[in-house]
Amino acid sequence: MRSQGQVRFLRVSGRTQKRAAVGVVVLTLAYGGSLTALTVIRWHESYDIDKLLSRQARVEKAENRVAAYRKNLDGVASDLQRRQDFIEKVTQTRLGELPKAARHGDTVTNSSTEAAKTVRKVSAAVPEAANLARMEARQLAFVESLTRYADHRSAADVAMLRKLGLNPQMMLAALDDGDAMGGPLFPMSTDADGSIDPRFARLGASLSRMSAIEQGLARVPQVLPASMNSISSGFGFRSDPFTHHGSFHPGLDFRGPRGAPIYAAARGVVTFVGQRSGYGNCVEVTHGDGLVTRYGHMSGFHSHVGQQVAAGQTIGAIGSTGRSTGPHLHFEVRINDRPVNPRPFLEARTHVSPPITRPDSRPSSSAKGSD
Repeated sequence: MRSQGQVRFLRVSGRTQKRAAVGVVVLTLAYGGSLTALTVIRWHESYDIDKLLSRQARVEKAENRVAAYRKNLDGVASDLQRRQDFIEKVTQTRLGELPKAARHGDTVTNSSTEAAKTVRKVSAAVPEAANLARMEARQLAFVESLTRYADHRSAADVAMLRKLGLNPQMMLAALDDGDAMGGPLFPMSTDADGSIDPRFARLGASLSRMSAIEQGLARVPQVLPASMNSISSGFGFRSDPFTHHGSFHPGLDFRGPRGAPIYAAARGVVTFVGQRSGYGNCVEVTHGDGLVTRYGHMSGFHSHVGQQVAAGQTIGAIGSTGRSTGPHLHFEVRINDRPVNPRPFLEARTHVSPPITRPDSRPSSSAKGSD
């Protein structure tokens, strides 16, 4: 150490140096530890603040979404309303006005009273869901109306079948024999738990029954077998064109030119093609449930045994073979091999066109036929 021109030397022992070094290290570690502790404390404080802010953000987001959903319920209900309007208008265009109220003999439930109570309860408990409750009530009312329509249509078709002398139950049993059926299973349900509302199940059953009866009706003669609008000889008693004595005529005679097409009166299977005594060239089509149509006096065949034919499909040509006085078609409808009047069958369906009419003037002998 230099002081006032003099230099002095200080000697520090090794022990003192070690103690000084240890002191410096301890102070350094203490300082570093305090900084670390302060940093950890501040990090914890910052983490707690961030966690709180994040929690507040999540709560705010959930509240916003709930508010949005509540606000959007009206939009959802409005969309459902427009869709239901569309469904009802399209259905009405195709099926006409659906029956709103039940009539005597109906077995379809009427949920209108109970649905009104449900709407009131839902509106009181969850006001924002009131519009959805009203839409549900309207949907159930529509389902029940559609079920009534299917039941009424089935009842009318069944009555017509019975009037024609056919057994609807036997016809349905023949169509639903469970044979030759299969395919993958795709269960249908209306609820999240896989169940189906009884009212929807009833609708499905009613529509299935209506479809089955309509399928049976497709096998009932309802199409004019020849393209003319006059009958030269009717069903029942008449004066025989050969003997001029009273006789029974088991069908209708349609006057027409030789070679004119003859059409199947209904869907079925051709079970006979050939000649029968009195009928000449003859074709028979079996329609099921003991129902057969017979076409006689043909000049040519356009079908074969075993052929599936549709209503209105050409199966032959008009001629004058067999016991006949001129070109015409002899048409019969037979139930269990018993001839019945074909006219009620051909006039049963309102869309039959052209109408069957008897000419004003007496037919000439060339237009008559007999079997």
